Amino acid sequence: MADGDWQRVQRLDAAWAAREVERIAGVRLVVEGPCGGGEVGAAFVRWEDGRRSVLKWRPGIRLEELERGPLAVVDVLRESGYPAPRTELAVQVGTAVVTVQELMPGATVDQLTPELLDQVLALNELQAGRLAGSAVPSLPLYLQTDGPGFCLHEPLKQRDARTAALERRIAAVEVETLVGDDAVHVDFHPGNLLQTDGRITGVIDWDGAGRGHRGFDLVTLRFGVRGPIAVPLDHLLDELPSDVLRAAWASMSLRMVDWAIRHFPAGEVDYWVDLAEQRI
Repeated sequence: MADGDWQRVQRLDAAWAAREVERIAGVRLVVEGPCGGGEVGAAFVRWEDGRRSVLKWRPGIRLEELERGPLAVVDVLRESGYPAPRTELAVQVGTAVVTVQELMPGATVDQLTPELLDQVLALNELQAGRLAGSAVPSLPLYLQTDGPGFCLHEPLKQRDARTAALERRIAAVEVETLVGDDAVHVDFHPGNLLQTDGRITGVIDWDGAGRGHRGFDLVTLRFGVRGPIAVPLDHLLDELPSDVLRAAWASMSLRMVDWAIRHFPAGEVDYWVDLAEQRI
């Protein structure tokens, strides 16, 4: 495959990806259109029998790596009744993996209510200890080194004195991974939660999932909400082990401040720096 061909996939060329799946796996999928809700690299597709699913692609990974990491995490959670999408097909396409996943019912959570929060916390509890004895690797926090396209240190160092000081405090948290056997989603925010009539019906986008401490997902959730619902979440975070909270908060602070500097309007960066400084 030529590099130019794969660039089309990275630009969300779902039709091209579907043709590659048919060529490699002999499975024909009809692309209906891109998924909403900001889910990058995802499109609705229809099987020949009329069933609808979600086609996703993840560049720069081998299928074997995905199978022993995120896909294994979802398989284990589904055994406990966790509402995570089943992977129906996974195909190596060049240097990326194309997956076809179950289309979960419900719509994205626009506002996290206390009732929905209770359900989300119950799901978080289901993640506890699920990976004991498995070969799923521990998740890196990137507190001293850059992540693969996110959690970059240099943007904080270069923006101004305040973000440079924040980066130094983040790097001073010398933890590589969060020890634990919990399943961790990594991107556990309202945009990846689905609900119908006030009931959580699905948790999607497990592409970065792995092993660690489920408290990381609670910290991620806190970074994804604003307003009064943040208060009970802050109380829950206070109950986490201090080493877990400090490391998870540092990692999320790096992720969001770096991302804001590079992708958000300049006026929004201070919000994320303010939030980061609350616990660092």
